[in-house]
Amino acid sequence: MAVLWRNDLSIGVEAIDNQHKELFNRINTLLDACTQGKGAEEVGSVIKFLEEYVVVHFNHEQSLMTKYNYPEYEAHKAMHIKFVEDFSKLKQQFEKEGATINFVIQTNQVVVDWLVNHISRVDKKLGAFLKDKVVS
Repeated sequence: MAVLWRNDLSIGVEAIDNQHKELFNRINTLLDACTQGKGAEEVGSVIKFLEEYVVVHFNHEQSLMTKYNYPEYEAHKAMHIKFVEDFSKLKQQFEKEGATINFVIQTNQVVVDWLVNHISRVDKKLGAFLKDKVVS
């Protein structure tokens, strides 16, 4: 169930691409821990990392958007806020149910699908906008 980084997901801003790659690595760690029946503590620690990391990553993207007056800033930021809310619900589900099959399915739907779709559509547009503005 691993989610693999593909070069076509690169947006052309090295710092953001590296953060996206790290998110993919950590999501894979989470999915592996769940499917291998690893302890709730390990799964919980990966969830905690992801919860903190997405905030750092989103803040970095948003700071670039405001610095360079990205015209779609508000819509992009709203997507980030919605993801944080959805991820928070996923964390609550884990705290109630543990690393069940349903949790793994929800993780794929909420995190993996969103991340791939967001990067390939929304972040690509941001990357094109930032292309000549940001030195990687």
